[in-house]
Amino acid sequence: HRSGILSSKAERAHSTMMNADMDAVEAENQVELEEKTRLINQVLELQHTLEDLSARVDAVKEENLKLKSENQVLGQYIENLMSASSVFQTTDTKSKRK
Repeated sequence: HRSGILSSKAERAHSTMMNADMDAVEAENQVELEEKTRLINQVLELQHTLEDLSARVDAVKEENLKLKSENQVLGQYIENLMSASSVFQTTDTKSKRK
């Protein structure tokens, strides 16, 4: 009878240890799952940030091209004004000295 009690206690102890091991594995899996979820969310956030930055770079490039074009037009306009104005005409200093 005594061996039956010991084996029953051993079985319960073994069962308790197995349950503890399974709980530990489940807890570890839960931690891993939470970490994976956190990393996935972080990657998605970084992807959205990258998309936003790429869109901003494209907008800045377009604005830069527009401003370059406007600067060329203004530069040509100023050049035309200067060539039409007598104030900016080059003078021939040799002919004035004679």
